Amino acid sequence: MELNQYIDHTYLKAIGTKKDIDQLIDEAKQYRFKSVCINPVHVKYASEALAETDVLVCTVIGFPLGANTIETKVFETLNAVQNGADEIDMVINIGKLKEKDYDYLENEINQVCKAAGDKLVKVIVEICYLDDLEIKKISQVVGNTNAEFIKTSTGFGPSGATVAAVKIMKENVNGKEVKAAGGVRTKEDLIHMIEVGATRIGASSGVKIMQGQEGSGY
Repeated sequence: MELNQYIDHTYLKAIGTKKDIDQLIDEAKQYRFKSVCINPVHVKYASEALAETDVLVCTVIGFPLGANTIETKVFETLNAVQNGADEIDMVINIGKLKEKDYDYLENEINQVCKAAGDKLVKVIVEICYLDDLEIKKISQVVGNTNAEFIKTSTGFGPSGATVAAVKIMKENVNGKEVKAAGGVRTKEDLIHMIEVGATRIGASSGVKIMQGQEGSGY
């Protein structure tokens, strides 16, 4: 698979305007990225703009803290799908992981998967707040659900994806896929993540990565 097809071209800033989303869409078309990853308010617009392309529309649920109720996440998911989302990146309730309430987390993920229907679901676990044992455990939990991916980070925490965390996830997620997000800013970063098992990369620096330059931000 070509490197561009690993990239979810991402814009999740609170200050995003139509101009920013238009630029993201144009870049995704030009470089044939796998998807654009955007906030829910932009999904319908992006879905219509990308309708005649192979670029998917990915959006975020319970973002960025994950502390919404399950019912809220379900509604967000239903609304996103109705507006044309192809993929759903949901944030788990991180506090419930700290409490070791794994039944809650498994139910939360499966409820979002049910609401997503046939749309692909990625589960964001925000590794910057977790130790290695917690990363291992949540990977096992995700592995028992109907989600297709586990994802490292929102990009809004103090740090993003690490090679070590991706390795732990890949080894414990029961054959599901891994998305590395946050801090992947160069082609070398991207290749390292792929080498340890990531099959999708979330990055706002997709264009610079493809140009062999170093990006900044998410």
